[in-house]
Amino acid sequence: MLFLEWEARHPQEWTGHAKDWGTKQALIRDLAATDHDRYLRAKLVDLVDLAVQRTYRCKDREYVRVARAVDGDELRDRLHRAQRSENPAARLHAGYVLLLLDRPEIPNTRHVWRTWLSGTLT
Repeated sequence: MLFLEWEARHPQEWTGHAKDWGTKQALIRDLAATDHDRYLRAKLVDLVDLAVQRTYRCKDREYVRVARAVDGDELRDRLHRAQRSENPAARLHAGYVLLLLDRPEIPNTRHVWRTWLSGTLT
């Protein structure tokens, strides 16, 4: 968890010292697949929120897995706030995550992400 929080809060420092996209992806997938007590669930909601608030970084799409694992009122409230924010990256990412939460039949693939970015997936 600390590895992912470090990358989320200090992306430039992380990139300079610990950049490992494969490890990031594996950790996100592991966290999405584990049981979530109240504390871990809150930390994961925070982590998804941090990822949504910044410019897209490699493997950030993986956070959709975590969002699906901890979906609930707190996460959706934060995503809706991000969607209304002044931050264009947050609006874009939050909209994508909300779409995939609302439509679980849509896979979280590179193609779907690119289609979302092009504005043809709603």
